Amino acid sequence: MKAYIFPGQGAQFSGMGKELYENQEAKALFEQANEIIGFRISDIMFSGSDEELKQTNVTQPAIFLHSVILAKSLKEAFQPDMVAGHSLGEFSALVAASALSFEDGLRLVIARANAMQKACELQPSTMAAILGLADDVVEMICSQIDEVVVPANYNCPGQLVISGSTAGIDIACQQLTEAGAKRALKLNVGGAFHSPLMEPAKVELQSAIENTLISAPRCPIYQNVDPQHPTTDPAQIKANLITQLTGAVRWTQTIEQMLANGAEEFVEVGPGNVLQGLVKKVNRAVVTRAAAVAV
Repeated sequence: MKAYIFPGQGAQFSGMGKELYENQEAKALFEQANEIIGFRISDIMFSGSDEELKQTNVTQPAIFLHSVILAKSLKEAFQPDMVAGHSLGEFSALVAASALSFEDGLRLVIARANAMQKACELQPSTMAAILGLADDVVEMICSQIDEVVVPANYNCPGQLVISGSTAGIDIACQQLTEAGAKRALKLNVGGAFHSPLMEPAKVELQSAIENTLISAPRCPIYQNVDPQHPTTDPAQIKANLITQLTGAVRWTQTIEQMLANGAEEFVEVGPGNVLQGLVKKVNRAVVTRAAAVAV
């Protein structure tokens, strides 16, 4: 069985998607996106600086566009038995699997980016990668800190990203290092994604998601907040998307569940190869590759 996986924020790079623009159908989608967004995001994707690409209102739609247009360019070669996306990538997965239209998916991603940016500005907050410590130890230590600090991204065994107030993250990094973490590395991000501090963004995005048409995808989607229960039910998909902003990205559990359900090959659709590396950390023997369009 073939699983298609879609990356999230952090996978962007200058030049992303440029080769796709040679194709007429892909070019039309890029131009449509420029119109919807209100500026030429394709120009920033193809030749912008790293600094320009890091802006939230650019990063999220840029990764979404690269992933979705690449998936559409695969045409009949895109035959998923299951799909999943890491955080933002969940929206790309839903469009690729025909649950969301291209336009609606892009509008939701823009709304999500703007809502998250606003929530980040309300309180100093950040995230940190904790390496080489068991998940349950990280969970226990975070739960005992008298600040907002929670596990946010279960990326692979031995790599868990925590999220919370700046003070909470500082305390957690110190305590987790003392508990034996190989590294506790603060990330260069603008806020506490996938934590209770994203509640204002969740409230703002909820009505946008509820008012968007989501159909049953062509195959089950394994969603970040509840990967043990893959679904094709539009109501459940919406509920999980809303919960996702304040809930953890359970990527380790997603890959484990896909493997348990018969996944034999993982195809990463979008910029970079981060997800392939994370899959290999869960199971070294599984086949992984990047999606590629035949020229």
